[in-house]
Amino acid sequence: MSAKPLRRDAELNRQRILQAARELFAAQGLDVTLDDVAHHAGLGVGTVYRRFPTKDALVEALFESKMAWLAQVAEAAADEPDPAVALDRWFRMLADLQAGDRGLREVMLGGRYSGDRVTLVRERLTPAVTRLFDRAKAAGVLREDLEPSDVPVLMVMIGAVADYSRPVGPDIWLRYLTILRDGLAARRDAPTPLPGRHLTEEEVETAMSHFRVRRP
Repeated sequence: MSAKPLRRDAELNRQRILQAARELFAAQGLDVTLDDVAHHAGLGVGTVYRRFPTKDALVEALFESKMAWLAQVAEAAADEPDPAVALDRWFRMLADLQAGDRGLREVMLGGRYSGDRVTLVRERLTPAVTRLFDRAKAAGVLREDLEPSDVPVLMVMIGAVADYSRPVGPDIWLRYLTILRDGLAARRDAPTPLPGRHLTEEEVETAMSHFRVRRP
């Protein structure tokens, strides 16, 4: 039996909750509480708890579709005729998501708030990325010893750079993605020119003063 559709006002409230959670999770990560979401959405706490009785339920509702889209992108990249282009697009898109959405990064790289549906989508990524890597290795554009299981660690690196430099240069992570991609290449004639600019010493000091190591 299908679920009864929500009344219009109830559905509007649900969308307000999801939008508020999307904004807070992207900026602050999954430590945000349901009370925080209610305040940001301009709704009563009870309204949020009626729609999403636990934070796990809210995280799953919000991120399942994002994770499914990510899996679709990986599968499409694996079918791109040029393996080098496919690899570059995949890494850039993945790094962009990781740098811009802390909540998504925590869902992808950790199991703390991953429900069954999100876990299934995450598992769907593995064969697509494996195929992408195998084609790139066969074409000689990706080092042979890189494995799909290395990707989460690489994304932790990019995410950390994005968090560190955000107060002074929100796009600085692109420089370090370029350095990373050069290191993943099977061969290259010369280093790839770095995009953007480097941080000044003053900006490094500012970034250091804002950076907070997140504790488990």
